[in-house]
Amino acid sequence: MVFEGLPPETHFTGTQINYYIVCPTKLWLFSHHINMENENENVQIGKYIHEKSYNREKKNIIIDGEISVDLIRKGEKIIVCEVKKSMKLKKAHLYQLYYYLYYLKKIKGIENVEGLLLYPLQKQKEVVKITDQIISEIEEMLIKINKIVNDSEIPPPVKKPYCRKCAYFEFCWVKT
Repeated sequence: MVFEGLPPETHFTGTQINYYIVCPTKLWLFSHHINMENENENVQIGKYIHEKSYNREKKNIIIDGEISVDLIRKGEKIIVCEVKKSMKLKKAHLYQLYYYLYYLKKIKGIENVEGLLLYPLQKQKEVVKITDQIISEIEEMLIKINKIVNDSEIPPPVKKPYCRKCAYFEFCWVKT
């Protein structure tokens, strides 16, 4: 990615975009390979839902060895699909998907692309399109993510309603 404010070798994952929206502390921990999610029940449920849904489609598409999207449907348009457990963190889901669309459009030069958020348990889906405004927001976000990830200090946690279900809850809130 090359645009003003970021070194040209800077790359992020959709998960990092998601975590930036959810919690900068979680973003920093994840980006520094402090991964507490493998044993988290909510994460395991989400992986199970992803694994068991949309079985006829090819899943976990890797783009450039860095971007991992849940599904891609090809036709008149390329439709990038993201499968989620619930709609509780919808803004984070949207921006993760916006980032994938941004990457395909701005980095890969693919114009005819849109997204689809899939919530199989709720039987809900939402079409997602990228706009110039969203592109600007993503680029600003990438600069802020770069700053957080490269900071030597962990951002202090901020208590949010969903902290108790987070894989990093004990790291942030349980004092020894």
